[in-house]
Amino acid sequence: MDFGIALPTAADSWKLAKRAEELGFTHAWFYDTQMLSADCFVAMGAAAVNTRRIRLGTGVLVPSNRIAPVTANALATLNKLAPGRIDFGVGTGFTARRAMGFGAIKISTMEAYIAQVYGLLRCETVAFDMEGQTRKIRFLNPELDLINTSDPIALHVSAYGPRTRALVARLGAGWIDFVGNVEAGVREVQAMREEWSQAGRSQVALSATAFALGCVLQEGEPADSERAIAQAGPRAAVSLHRAADEALSGLAPGTSMPTSLRNELEGYVALARTFEPADAPYLENHRGHLMLVKPEERPFVTADLIRATSFTATEAEIKQRIDTLRAAGFTQFTLQLVPGQEDALADWARIRKAFA
Repeated sequence: MDFGIALPTAADSWKLAKRAEELGFTHAWFYDTQMLSADCFVAMGAAAVNTRRIRLGTGVLVPSNRIAPVTANALATLNKLAPGRIDFGVGTGFTARRAMGFGAIKISTMEAYIAQVYGLLRCETVAFDMEGQTRKIRFLNPELDLINTSDPIALHVSAYGPRTRALVARLGAGWIDFVGNVEAGVREVQAMREEWSQAGRSQVALSATAFALGCVLQEGEPADSERAIAQAGPRAAVSLHRAADEALSGLAPGTSMPTSLRNELEGYVALARTFEPADAPYLENHRGHLMLVKPEERPFVTADLIRATSFTATEAEIKQRIDTLRAAGFTQFTLQLVPGQEDALADWARIRKAFA
């Protein structure tokens, strides 16, 4: 089983990618969330020239935020610096779009975007829409060797529902799933494997990556210790951010959350209704998303919520959970790190060694 890291991109994320490579991690994924973190392609360029083996991927890019020719050019440029080590992770958008007050893009839009990007990477002429007009575009000077369109760039799609899983299978792409707990992860990978089989693809060809936050607890350490709050609390807070988005949009919030966590959900939603400015509550709701626990949301990030939404447990238990995911069909486990908690990588490196 492969092990990766996922980073809330910083300008110097190459340092952590290099350290992960030294510790035996196979992948480094960089968040593409423009309003929350640094630019992923700038950071990946620095990582490309400072590493030798680790794969570097967008984790994940959102099509609406970067036009297809810009993305294709950036990927091909990285591929020149790190030939054959670049992964194109893409999704319909949650964090990157919600942070600007928008919902997810259509799956059909993402599929068309992927086709444009890979058409350009094959040096084909593709139809491209911009400003209400359609034009034919292609890379005009690939022979000058300024970029690399020869070595393959692997596609990975973030997919949760049946339609996006069907798209993964149809494209034969890698699959990225954000896993909060083992039971949900097992159900989701089983559903993905069924889609994969229905598309006529071999099960051994499925690349299934589980993204997760968590904290490797010491014996007797509570799930809401200061360290656990810092390392895993941001994942617990994401469930609250999502519920607030739903409530502020007039939908029933947190329908997928356990009923035992209703107090946390209702308390945070009530707080979110006070966020300013009133016409843009999403700005405060998504501040710190996947990176930190804001002081005002701390009362709702409880030990129960952390346990329910993250891989926060003792080393032995986490190994058992990951082994269950592996047996169910996941091929990579990726730890999502948070700013200021980079030392946690050493804890997860011990776990990685158990699966070497």
